[in-house]
Amino acid sequence: METVDTLVVGAGISGLAAARLLVRGGHRVVVLEARDRVGGRVFTDRSGGHVTDRGASWIHGITDSPVADAARAFGMPMVEFTVGGYQPDSRPLAYFDARGRRLDVDAVAGYAADIRALNATLTRVIGDAEPDATYADVVERALALQDWDAERRERVREYNDRRAQEQYGIGMAELGAHGLDDDTVDGDEVVFPRGYDELATNLAVGLDVRLGHVVSRVERSAAGVVVDTDRGTFVAREAVVTVPVGVLHAGGLVIEPPLPQPHRRALGLLRMNAFEKVVLRFAERFWDAGVYGIRQLGDEGEWWHSWYDLGRLHDEPALLTFAAGPAAVATREWSDERIIASTMVQLRRLYGDGVPDPTSAIVTRWQDDPFSRGSYAYMLPGSVGADHDELATPVDGVLHLAGEATWGDDPATVPGALLSGHRAAQNVLAREIPVSDLWA
Repeated sequence: METVDTLVVGAGISGLAAARLLVRGGHRVVVLEARDRVGGRVFTDRSGGHVTDRGASWIHGITDSPVADAARAFGMPMVEFTVGGYQPDSRPLAYFDARGRRLDVDAVAGYAADIRALNATLTRVIGDAEPDATYADVVERALALQDWDAERRERVREYNDRRAQEQYGIGMAELGAHGLDDDTVDGDEVVFPRGYDELATNLAVGLDVRLGHVVSRVERSAAGVVVDTDRGTFVAREAVVTVPVGVLHAGGLVIEPPLPQPHRRALGLLRMNAFEKVVLRFAERFWDAGVYGIRQLGDEGEWWHSWYDLGRLHDEPALLTFAAGPAAVATREWSDERIIASTMVQLRRLYGDGVPDPTSAIVTRWQDDPFSRGSYAYMLPGSVGADHDELATPVDGVLHLAGEATWGDDPATVPGALLSGHRAAQNVLAREIPVSDLWA
C-alpha cells in the first residue's frame, strides 16, 4: 500500500493538468492510468509513416484558448483549419445538392444565410423552451417562424441535425435543447500537424504516472481516500477522478460511498456519444485544391455528408469523415472494409466512378474502448450547462471529479478538460493558481 498526498485517476489532459499544478504546489502526486500511454482521448497514431489524430483534432477557436497558449509555449506547430465547428461557409467548401450536383457560389451563400437566420431565431426559442425539450423541438419551432418553402426548411433542418451529429455524436431528436448552447467558435480553428498528443506528453514531463493501473474502487472517508487498482492499493488525503462519464456509468469503477444526489442527478443527464473517425489516404487528389471540405445535402448524405481535406496538415491527399451518431451506432459491428466501402460509394456519387480506392485507411473504435466507452459527453433532454459544473463540486472535501464533461462553458473539448483539471487543482490547494502555471 502506497501513501501520497493526492491521487489522480486518469492521465488524460484534465488529469495531467491537475497533477502538474499539484506537484508545483508541493504535493506528492501519483497519476493512475489504465492505458499504456498518456493522453486519454487525445491519441495520435504514427503508424505507416503518417500522423493521424484518432481522438481530439481541433482547437475550436484559439482566441483566449489556454490550449493554444500551452501549444505555443511547448513549441507545438499549429495549422489554421476553420471548419471543424461545422460552420456553413467560414472557409471554402465544395457543396453538392441532393442530386449530387455542385452548388454555385450564390446557392451556397443563400444556404448559409438561411442557417444564420434560423440560428438567430433559435437563441430566443431555446431560452423559452421547457426543461425537457429536445434540440429537434426547438429547431422545429424556429423553422415555423420562417417564411420559407418546404425545401428551404428541409435543408436547414437537415443542417442542424448533421451539426448536432458532427458536434456531439447524437441526432438532434436525442440531444437536449441546450446541448449546443456552448457551440461557439471564437477565432480561427487550428489543428496540429505533429499530433495533438504533444500536449499530453509535455504536460506529463516530471510527473509520476503509473501506466497500466486499472482503478476499480475509490473509497472516501474523513481520513482521505483509498484507491484500489489491479496492481495494488493507494492511499491519499484527496483524489481527483477524471475518467469519462461512460466509465462512471458502466460500473466497473465503484465510488464509495455513492456520489451525493446532486452529482448523481447531473451524471444521469449526461451520456457518452457514438462518434468515430474515418481517415482515407489516396495516391492522388481527385477533389478541388483549395477547398477545406466537401459536403453533400439530401438523403444520400444521411451518414456520409462531410469530408475534410487533411492535405492542409501534411503534403498528402487525404480526407477525414465521421461516422457520427446514428451512423456510428449502425456501423459499430461492421468491418473497417465495409465502412470504407460505404463512404466511397458517396464520394464516387459526387466525383464519378473513376475515384480510386484509398491506399490506406484508419477507422476509430471509441465506442468499444473500455476506458472511454465513447468519444465525449452530450446532454440529454432536461439538462442545462450548469449540470456539467455540478459534477465538479468537491465531495466531502476529499474527492474531486474533473474532465471535459465537468466543464460547463466549453464541454466536450480539450480546453474544457484542461480547465477542469486546473479547477480541481485549485480546489485541492484551496487557492487560486494562474492557468499559465501549466506551461510557465
